[in-house]
Amino acid sequence: MIYSEVQYQYMAIDWTQIYKKYKGQWIALKEDEKTVIADGKTAKVVFEKAKKKGFLKPLLFRVPQENLPYFG
Repeated sequence: MIYSEVQYQYMAIDWTQIYKKYKGQWIALKEDEKTVIADGKTAKVVFEKAKKKGFLKPLLFRVPQENLPYFG
């Protein structure tokens, strides 16, 4: 059996454009966490839209109304 080493690269994702367009809404993202595949007012609506497009396990996220800085 051949094993390959899996390397993870954690990079910050710039969601500036997503925030500007979808603030206050629920969105469904592809696995790349950059591509919006559906949006709406509730997680249920967004999940159903994504499912109709063939995405059975989308990443659901509620975009905040305000973009506050994080220090930690």
